[in-house]
Amino acid sequence: MKYLFKNAKRLMEDGRTERCELLVENDVIRTIASVVTEGADRVIDCDNQLILPGFVDVHVHLREPGGEHKETIAAGTKAAARGGFTTICAMPNTNPVPDKEETVDWLLEKIKQNASVRVLPYASITKGLKGEELTDIGKLSQAGIFAFTDDGVGIQTADQMLQAMSAAAASKMPVVAHCEDNSIVYGGVVHDGKVSNRLNLPGIPSLSESVQIARDVLLAEATGCHYHVCHVSTKESVRVIRDAKKAGIHVTAEVTPHHLLMNEQAITADDANFKMNPPLRGVDDQEALLEGLLDGTIDCIATDHAPHTQDDKAGGFLNAPFGISGLETAFPLLYTYLVRTEKVDLKQLIDWLTIRPARIFDLPYGVLEEGAAADFTVVNLEKESKINRNTFLSKGKNTPFHDWKVKGIPVMTVAEGKIVYKEDTYD
Repeated sequence: MKYLFKNAKRLMEDGRTERCELLVENDVIRTIASVVTEGADRVIDCDNQLILPGFVDVHVHLREPGGEHKETIAAGTKAAARGGFTTICAMPNTNPVPDKEETVDWLLEKIKQNASVRVLPYASITKGLKGEELTDIGKLSQAGIFAFTDDGVGIQTADQMLQAMSAAAASKMPVVAHCEDNSIVYGGVVHDGKVSNRLNLPGIPSLSESVQIARDVLLAEATGCHYHVCHVSTKESVRVIRDAKKAGIHVTAEVTPHHLLMNEQAITADDANFKMNPPLRGVDDQEALLEGLLDGTIDCIATDHAPHTQDDKAGGFLNAPFGISGLETAFPLLYTYLVRTEKVDLKQLIDWLTIRPARIFDLPYGVLEEGAAADFTVVNLEKESKINRNTFLSKGKNTPFHDWKVKGIPVMTVAEGKIVYKEDTYD
């Protein structure tokens, strides 16, 4: 089966756009040219919109198995497709946890049956995410998993992280870390700062994140492990990662759209749609994150898509779970509030969402070139919309960006040669 996507534009290395047509055969891009003359079984007019490599998100919570009332593989991957993502990496905080080969095999089969886009599952570092006993990292490395993480829970002892990194390094696998020292969290639910004082809520100190990163980069240096830091949120964390990179340590890092676009001042009431972990930090932290992204200290952007039910989030800051839904809002928000405000350029943003996450994890995705996987999204940069959580394809309607005006809407997404999302009014 051959598809011809005609009358599109593509983004060049220097930031210019040029006319582009793509011939896709099965799941591979066969030809990219200004005009493709070869025949196709189906021709799709891209209406002069921008065609971009499919986005790669290394931090997504799909909740299945065990949390299907919050999200499923089917719903989460449809949300990913709507957001322009064609490869996502699923975190292991499910029930059961993918901590043994049998569970990973079962999960891979469920993904094969139900996913609209490519899903690469993580395995956990410790059994049941309990922080007590390491998984068999050597065996799990051969089971088709993406990397190891206990995301949502920091590895609390240096000895356990040292053992995990040593085993992962021997298997040439990355360790991906949610960094949080529980001994100095003090039951916090928001950033320890002005808002926690104003709303009389317990605060999460910045130090709880940065002190664990400082420990881990030295362990990564000692073991030679690839160490990736999840959702960096503080200026101190950025400084530690920058220094580690200068020292030649194999550390990479991600930042979320919400930490780039918001700070604690956005929280004006006890609204748990603003409750995420790590929390929205101070203005100086927000500025340091963008600076770290621009100078290469932070490598890529990941959504930390963490859907919950509306009942879950009705409990206020003290009782609701952490996390927001992010797959369907990431690109329009980042394009509108970083590119259109000229804080970054479009080429930089696309790199942070595509080739950068792919390269740091040695994935053959995130590119638009002949012979590559037919993963791409068509984006209307001028289309204006308003974020409406009630229209999300994700089961999670929890977002602090409801009603925000945005431009840059993905109108069609192709994953592995199949059209997996198309806006109703498009084509």
